[in-house]
Amino acid sequence: MASIKDVAAEAGVSVATVSRVLNDHPSVSIDARTRVLTAVETLGYRPNAVARSLRTERTHTLGLVISDVMNPYFTELARSVEEEARALGYSVIIGNADERPDLQDHHVRTLLDRRIDGLLVSPTDGGSPGMLDAARAGTPMVFVDRWIPGLDVPVVRADGRAAIRDLVAHLHGLGHRRLAIIAGPAATTTGSERVEAFRAAMAEYGMPLPDAYIGQGDFQAESGRRATERFLALPEPPEVVFAADNLMALGALDAIRARGMRVPDDIALAAFDDIPWFVHTDPPITAIAQPTGELGRAAVRALVDRIEGRPPPQSVALPARLVVRRSCGEAPATERSNP
Repeated sequence: MASIKDVAAEAGVSVATVSRVLNDHPSVSIDARTRVLTAVETLGYRPNAVARSLRTERTHTLGLVISDVMNPYFTELARSVEEEARALGYSVIIGNADERPDLQDHHVRTLLDRRIDGLLVSPTDGGSPGMLDAARAGTPMVFVDRWIPGLDVPVVRADGRAAIRDLVAHLHGLGHRRLAIIAGPAATTTGSERVEAFRAAMAEYGMPLPDAYIGQGDFQAESGRRATERFLALPEPPEVVFAADNLMALGALDAIRARGMRVPDDIALAAFDDIPWFVHTDPPITAIAQPTGELGRAAVRALVDRIEGRPPPQSVALPARLVVRRSCGEAPATERSNP
């Protein structure tokens, strides 16, 4: 692929002259302009996104920094972001933070260096320094799924509190009283919100939530496995394990099966973040579903509104819903979900 230096050599001018021609600067002579444009056509040179941005001050590119690309929830979220952005005339560059604040900062810096027009971020924690600096500097930004309290950044997220209450009510109705939770990281808003919603719902139904029934996870499968092994080793194990995300639910299922136990005969299992493979387990897993596609599309629209100078976007909270299957002792029946 031809470079700007190749164009300069073909036209017999400096690289600076080529740059001025590409940026339509009036100081270039007609002769030099003609030679540069002829060389561009001959070599099939295409100015890169950065060169175009110097001329237009816009790249029509968005950055998306997600917490964990291996998590099916974030994979679906990224897909919906890319589809909506493309429909609005934007491209998307994705960075995977892998639940690491240092990687999050790396991606934020790299994306800003690429002159992206705005950032969509699902923060890994309470805020890595680079991301906080970008937000406070006024970079067009929208938080999606997770957020950082105290920052003036619009948030597009799912509100799972009502769905968690529905789950606890459902489990209580099935006769379960000893419920345990594998919580996500307390430093993330989703991690703290889900465990507090679970605790509140338990209290509403008169069920205690002892410390022994709270496992600390990190939204990764291995932490779900370790927490469940600890639950199962208790003198009085819980009757239900509720994993606060899908990967921790997978780890919990591995731990249960490693002991030769069956769901739900020996212990029930439920999860936050419904994903397609939950219907293919035996039995299918009862889960809380987030409106993932809607979240991604709404986040892109909010960011593009901000970039293009429309009225400042407001934060959006879309309801999650309980999807009842058969992993908690439900009678065999067609899958149903709470609206």
